[in-house]
Amino acid sequence: MLVTKERVEAAYVALGSGERAAIEEYWDRDMTWLVPGESQVSGMKKGLDEFLAFMQLVGRLSGNSFVMERHGVLINGDQTVDLSHNTGTRAGEPDRKLAIDVAHLLRWRDGKVIDGRGAIFGTGTTEYNEFWA
Repeated sequence: MLVTKERVEAAYVALGSGERAAIEEYWDRDMTWLVPGESQVSGMKKGLDEFLAFMQLVGRLSGNSFVMERHGVLINGDQTVDLSHNTGTRAGEPDRKLAIDVAHLLRWRDGKVIDGRGAIFGTGTTEYNEFWA
């Protein structure tokens, strides 16, 4: 299956829906995801269950305010890079905000993400670590 910008966008929409059946159309059950930084949310997530648990933790810690606003998608065969501006506010701490620029490198097989990893620009990793501390 050819990976398109629309498929990348649909994968993130499915992820945001929280509906397991929709998510599994785009995210492989055996996927891996490497979260940058040195915080409680950082590290390698192995399998869809661990990845979704990470996403739930991000939602809980941010009071469901965490947003990834995509600004571009680059495609090269079975790899995509999406560029986004990520924002959020820590739950219960309205003055603790996050605003960073991120690139996600995704590898796809048969129309599903099998591997993902994030990269944060500039001083964003320090900000990311402090936000999730």
